[in-house]
Parts: sequence; structure tokens; C-alpha cells
Amino acid sequence: MPVIPDTIFALASASGRAGVAVIRISGPKSTKVLQELTGKKLPVPRMASLRHLKNADGIKLDEALVFWFVGPKSFSGEDMVELHTHGSTAVIEAVSNTLYDLGLRQAEPGEFTRRAFENGKLDLTEAEGLADLIDAESEGQRKQALRQMEGGLKHVYEGWRSKILDALAMVEGEIDFPDEGDVPEELAHRAVADLTELSEALKEALAKSDRGERVRSGLDIAIIGAPNVGKSSIINRLARRDAAIVSDEAGTTRDIVEVQMHISGIPVRVSDTAGLRETENLIEAEGVRRARLRAQDADLCLGVIDLSSDNSEVLDTLTVGDFALYNKADLGDVKIPKNVSRETFLLSATTGSGFDELEDALEQEIKSRFSLTEQAGLTRSRHVECVRSALSALENTLANLSIAPELAGADLRVALHAIKELAGESDIEAVLDRVFTQFCIGK
Repeated sequence: MPVIPDTIFALASASGRAGVAVIRISGPKSTKVLQELTGKKLPVPRMASLRHLKNADGIKLDEALVFWFVGPKSFSGEDMVELHTHGSTAVIEAVSNTLYDLGLRQAEPGEFTRRAFENGKLDLTEAEGLADLIDAESEGQRKQALRQMEGGLKHVYEGWRSKILDALAMVEGEIDFPDEGDVPEELAHRAVADLTELSEALKEALAKSDRGERVRSGLDIAIIGAPNVGKSSIINRLARRDAAIVSDEAGTTRDIVEVQMHISGIPVRVSDTAGLRETENLIEAEGVRRARLRAQDADLCLGVIDLSSDNSEVLDTLTVGDFALYNKADLGDVKIPKNVSRETFLLSATTGSGFDELEDALEQEIKSRFSLTEQAGLTRSRHVECVRSALSALENTLANLSIAPELAGADLRVALHAIKELAGESDIEAVLDRVFTQFCIGK
């Protein structure tokens, strides 16, 4: 006997004083609750109606716009109601208490979206896109999340799933009907070309997965260099504010100072680190250790260099794609050496010269390495693990096709399961809990 779900409610708009508050209700009692609250006949579905809301004693709570959604034509796939009330704390509390009295319970984080997922209104990747859209802070994050919420990644993996199913049909056809005259010999081997093409597509998706994850989580840029080369002054110029302390005394920066900004529509964390040098001061030495670790983990390093001192460690740390910044151009006619492995810039943190060129180059570098591609990509580590599992299974399939079609068929089922897990179709309760608890209460 199927379990009847609870009817849930939650404040879907931001908490606190506001002009309007949105209270969302979903579940089998939604329609009856709306009738109890208004004491009138039901409004036209999906149309706004102005109604007085009253409690069980007939006391007026508020005048509100109400919307009635009949499942499955609703966000959650169930009967739903939205109450657009005035946004005072008193009104929200009074309406909430009345809903409790009518037998409803407070929704858990992400419960509305989880019900939408369970009722087939959206798949797991679309739900994740919705969560990302709610959290989006930059233009790049908004675009990526919206594309995923609208089924961009779903369209991609459905194509992968179709090719796996076609190959599985060929393999099983050869296994199940080896002696049938109308089944071509070596039918399974006809799948090699498509499976090879699919493997290359999965490899390409994995190669580009760093882009999607970086758009979601942001990039890390580390500013490194010896003491007193102007690292703090440079981060202040980039941030256009005094984010770090600037002093002539060497070793002023001992901990990492982070500045948040957006470059090419992507959130970026720029870190000012301790000056790289050998020191007997335990606190400064810890700062230097952290600076070296941050440089290793960063997506891009800005190495600040003073030509009058030894910069060998900084230059050795920089790799292809990093920038070498020759600072203090205002102190004289400075010529910088060229190095083909990295871009070099001559600038002055004091006067600001050279910073336009540096910021333009940063935009172009980030855009070329991390900006969105035309095809929807993988945006979470969960996506990457699923695709890696599918790719490994496909590689095993190709290796087994000529020697053991039965094993190849089993490998294809593993690949198919990995794609199902990407969509949220397999039994991955712990993953679902982790995804939906990231939502706010009213979603």
C-alpha cells in the first residue's frame, strides 16, 4: 500500500521584513488547506486571486494573492499552493501557526525540489543546476546554472546512453542468437566504431570538466614573490581598495590575505602571500610554508619579481600559463628578460602603469582556460566520477569484444549504470540526501 506523503510548507522568499512574503505548500492536503484558509471556492488553477486568509476561529490573518497548482502540472508534481502575503514577521508567523494547526509540517531543506525530482519533473543534473542558479553570484555562474537547469547536461548524457544501448543490443544479439540465420556474424564488432567515438567524447568531457567546476567554485590566483617586491600593493591595485597592509618592513604579510572579485564572469579569489625567503622566525616561516602550498594549489600564479634581488625560487615556481610581474617600473629604466614559458609584464603598483595590460591579459587567460564552452559540461565532482566509471567500462568493453562478448556485455551494463547514476536514476540515497540538503528551506 503506497505511503501518502506529508503536506509540507515553507517560506520560499527571504526571511526578514519585506513588502511581500511567499509561503509555499505542497502535498495531498494543499487543496483542502486553501479552502480552509479562504473559506471560498477554489480559484482558477495557475491564476492569481486576491483572498482573505483566516484561521480556524475565523480571525483574519492577512489579505493575500493565492495561486493554486493542480498536480502534476506544478513544480513539485503534487498539488501546490502559493500564498503571497505581506512580508512582516507577524503575518508570516500567524499564517505558519495556522498551517501547523491544519496538520502541515515544515519542509526540510530542498524537499520541494526533491519531490519534483522523485515525481519526474526534473532529473538530478537539472536539480543541481537549480541549486547552482540559486547560489549564482557571477554572470558565468548564472549562465552555466541556467543551461544545466534547462537540461543541457541531460541532453548530452541521453546521447551517451543511446549509444550504449545500441551497442548492448548488438552484443546481446550475437550472444543470444548465435545460430540464427538472420543475425549477422560478428554483430557485436559493428559496435566498435560507435563505442570508440563515445569513449573519445567522454574523454573530451572529462578534459573540459575543470572549466565547469571552476565556474561553480571559483578560481584561485596566488600572488607570490620575495619580501618587499610589492605583492600587497599589487593586490590592492587589483582589488581597488586597501585589502592588504603595505609596509617597507620585510615580512609584513605573514598570513594569506584573500580578495574576492569577478573576472570574465567567473568568481576569483586572489591571495596575497608571505614573502618567499628563509627565516628563523617561526610565525613568518609558517606563512612562507602556506605561501608555497597556496602556489602549488592555485589555478594561476602571479610571480612578482624585483630584478635587483635573487628571484630564482619565484621563477622556478611559475609554470606555463602563469604571469611574471616585474614591479617598480617607476624607479628607473627597467628591462625585463623574456621567457617563452610565461607571460611577462612591466608595471608599477605605485603609479598604476602596466595594470591595464595585466588585467586585460588576466581576462583573456581566464576566458580561454575556464570560460563556458558551447556544449554543456560536467560541473561537479559527482559528474566526473560517473563519467570516469562509464569510460573505464567502455574501455573494458572494447578490450573484451573480440575475445569474450559476454564480458563486453557486462561492461556495457556497468557503463549504463554509471550514466543512470549521473541522472540520479539508480539507488544512490546518500547522494540524493547530500544534493538536496544544500537547498534553502523553501526550495
